Amino acid sequence: MCRTDGVPEPSEQGDEAVLDAAFTALLEDSADDLYESAPCGYLSTLMDGTIAKINTTLLAWLGLERAAVVGRKHFADLLTVGGKLYHETHFAPLLRMQGELHGIALEMRTADRGRLPVLVSSVVKHGSEGEPLLIRTTVFDASDRRAYEEELLRRRQDAERARAEAERARAEAESARKQAEADRERLAQALAVLQKSLLPDSLPALPGLETAVYYHTASPDQLGGDFYDLFPIDGDRWAFFLGDVCGKGPQAAALTSLTRYTLRAAAHHDPEPDAALTTLNAVLHERYTASGDPRYCTCVFGILETGTDDDHASIRLASGGHPPALILRADGRAEFLPTPGGMLVGALPTAPSTIAKTTLAPGDTLLLYTDGLTEARTGPTRDSLYGEDALLAFAADHAPAAPHAVITALTALLEGFGDGLNDDTALLALGVPAARPDTRPTTNQPR
Repeated sequence: MCRTDGVPEPSEQGDEAVLDAAFTALLEDSADDLYESAPCGYLSTLMDGTIAKINTTLLAWLGLERAAVVGRKHFADLLTVGGKLYHETHFAPLLRMQGELHGIALEMRTADRGRLPVLVSSVVKHGSEGEPLLIRTTVFDASDRRAYEEELLRRRQDAERARAEAERARAEAESARKQAEADRERLAQALAVLQKSLLPDSLPALPGLETAVYYHTASPDQLGGDFYDLFPIDGDRWAFFLGDVCGKGPQAAALTSLTRYTLRAAAHHDPEPDAALTTLNAVLHERYTASGDPRYCTCVFGILETGTDDDHASIRLASGGHPPALILRADGRAEFLPTPGGMLVGALPTAPSTIAKTTLAPGDTLLLYTDGLTEARTGPTRDSLYGEDALLAFAADHAPAAPHAVITALTALLEGFGDGLNDDTALLALGVPAARPDTRPTTNQPR
């Protein structure tokens, strides 16, 4: 700052004195001292590379004595093997052609056999006639730069390794995913074949009657526990049953297989529904419950008889803890056929049941179903069961309806449940058509 009279403040005068002293010191530096003590290396060589002059800085870096270098060594002698090769094949030829090179990375050898990374710049000095006289070279210590570059390279390599490992992990995960999908597909195919073996391929054609069936498997990864069958007893009588075994998977499949074949054998021995269920109860209780591995099923078993009256069919049913059969009448009514007294089959040594009877007139349809239908979860939060009352109302809305129409409507209903349908579901419908029936076999189409 200045006072109002223009005379500098004392502090400013002191600063100028310091600056003057610094400049004076620089001016008093000799050219030789500046050359020898420069913060970089200097050397001059003849055109053949013989060192004619070298500064103290470079000698100190290399740990060499001046007398052992000047006039005794070539510039290339100060380089490592790789540096010397590069100097001979690239550096020297380019310098002769261009007259100057700047910032070339080389490595010099130190007296203790170490390596000094440097950046070299060289200029050819020419005479008055343009002839080359000597080469002036500056050498900058690039140790810090080399360390920085090596650190960058290391980090880049680390990043590339990390990327490669990530790619390898992704590839392995993708391979594992594809393998898992293939395994699931093979499992699903195997389960589908096994599931099909537990159900009839198709329903036989019943003279003067119509049949329809539907099967839904809740999980493609597990065998279903629902079962059904329809087969002849003699010319006028047909046995049919539908049920649900406890559990899922291979053990449920074994129980299903035993149940189906036991009921078939029992029906041919004594075609009364309650007798067939009694036989099944004894077999399951002895095979599982009595041996300490309780397993059971629910089942409804019936005998359908046409007799001499082709317009009607009589039915006798017995139930072992199974939901009641549902009848859709030709006059538009829908009603359950109660089967009181039925107990779970196989749970106890004896399981008494009573026979319920009904007659199907033209246009009437009998529906058997498993609890996957009535126990489907409904509502926005899936906290309500569909229930038998809703099923009865649904049937009343669709009556009268032939078996195929009933199964088609119920299939659409089941699909509407979405993820609320979390259990296997089997449907079997038998009916006397109002018109002449199509007696072609009905193929089972499990889902």
